[in-house]
Amino acid sequence: MGKLKNEFYTRRDTVAVARGLLGKLLVVPNKNGERVSGMIVETEAYLGERDRAAHSYAGRRTARNEVTYGPGGHVYVFFVYGMYYQLNVVCGKSGSPHVVLIRAVEPVEGIETMRIRRGRATATGFCADKDLTSGPGKLCIAFNIDRELNGTNLRSGKIWLEDYRSVDEEQIAVGKRIGIDHAGEDALRPLRFWIRGNPFVSKPRLEISAKN
Repeated sequence: MGKLKNEFYTRRDTVAVARGLLGKLLVVPNKNGERVSGMIVETEAYLGERDRAAHSYAGRRTARNEVTYGPGGHVYVFFVYGMYYQLNVVCGKSGSPHVVLIRAVEPVEGIETMRIRRGRATATGFCADKDLTSGPGKLCIAFNIDRELNGTNLRSGKIWLEDYRSVDEEQIAVGKRIGIDHAGEDALRPLRFWIRGNPFVSKPRLEISAKN
């Protein structure tokens, strides 16, 4: 499969990008060039300066989030809770700091590598395979994603996305985003999307609507 074109990321409709990422394949080769990949099954949209949950809310522009002000099609990686990295896709045109958080993927290639990175050397360990990548921090560990990838172009050889599986609209569940209670009314917005019934989704919650 070929890498997604820049036009996929630079659309003005970040919600459409977040929905469209479901079913796409995240690929991060290991140091030997071997593919480690997973199908995206859960995303969250963050709508820049007008979104209280976004790092750029009200025009906050810092060294940490500078990449989000650049053109779509780049990686934004940040550290949270003093423990975990989180992977985001920068969307839209330059100056519009919208991103989509990749919350969960379903392992496709390199699952043994993921087990080792997550401290689960075998499938019979005390963590089920479905827990390897069922959350934004977990998937970053499994894919060895850290701040070194921050700002990387998604058409590079370090990290990219490919077409993989088609996801119909009726398969997409919609709900509020997780862990952003500080965002007031914006915390209730239907900006989280996941593939209904997929066991790798991080935290199945009450659906708000079948459509945004």
